[in-house]
Amino acid sequence: MTGEAKPVPLNESEPGSASAEPPEDAIEPVEGTDADLPPAAGLEASPGPRHTHSPALKPIEPGLHFLATPIGAARDITLRALDILAGADLIAAEDTRTLRHLMDIHGVPLGDRQILAYHDHNGEQMRPRILRALAMGKAVAYASEAGTPLVADPGYQLGRAAIEAGHKVLAAPGPSAVLAALTVSGLPSDRFLFAGFAPSTASARLRWLEDLAPVAATVILYESPKRISDLLGALVQSFGGEREAAVCRELTKRFEEVTRGPLATLAADFADRAVKGEIVVVIDRARGRKADGADLEAALKDALTRMRLKDAAAAVAETLGLPKREVYQAALRLGTED
Repeated sequence: MTGEAKPVPLNESEPGSASAEPPEDAIEPVEGTDADLPPAAGLEASPGPRHTHSPALKPIEPGLHFLATPIGAARDITLRALDILAGADLIAAEDTRTLRHLMDIHGVPLGDRQILAYHDHNGEQMRPRILRALAMGKAVAYASEAGTPLVADPGYQLGRAAIEAGHKVLAAPGPSAVLAALTVSGLPSDRFLFAGFAPSTASARLRWLEDLAPVAATVILYESPKRISDLLGALVQSFGGEREAAVCRELTKRFEEVTRGPLATLAADFADRAVKGEIVVVIDRARGRKADGADLEAALKDALTRMRLKDAAAAVAETLGLPKREVYQAALRLGTED
């Protein structure tokens, strides 16, 4: 499908627009112990008086707890994550100011506990301290700055070290920019690949994208606002200008926007456009590629182990970009042979 890229503001207009008035549930800064800190990770707190979180009575299980934290709207934190923050013996965070601000918004007292900074630059020094706490049977909470730990965020080496030492590793799932973007993109969600950030240099970026172009799955990338135009231009070269995509900006925040359309149209739209905020790019899978008989048969056999014949044929046709009737007939023949 081709056509004009259509930005879809999901909340309200950009600042300075005539229609940029806060909605009834607008998120406003909160006063309190962290009010003197700069805005942390774009967190938007709820309006109204501050409350104190009442944690569950059940004690927090010993082990390393990875916590997903809001990517914008502070109310996206889960009750379980708040329980863990309230009851953990030790708390570690990619950005301590961000987590302190989040805890303050939700009335989770820190008490006499300390929040340790743990990130890519100090991991080797901090891991032994966290592992010692785990060895003592403590409950340790780790929170990334925004979103789910290990998804383009620190935590992998910490998790591996804890597992190798025989400690329990648990996850308190929650906000994820990857899944939020996939949900609103309108692109297939049955199979997807999160590839993170593209390389910064033009030649390396193009080679990297060319490896992703034939992948039979929806591709999800992160990008900075300063490089989004370069990325879209490179995507046109490697994926083709007709490939459908969505540029998702400021997800869950006040000026959330999703722009959908063919890559060529998106590249033209963002070429001279100054944008701000966190960006996720979602690109449709390779379509219309030639699949030989072996590819088709293997895909059908796999799908038929999980689905009825009609559903399997439809799924494979979608994945390989082939006509549904052609794939259905192949599935019938395969079923007859079996």
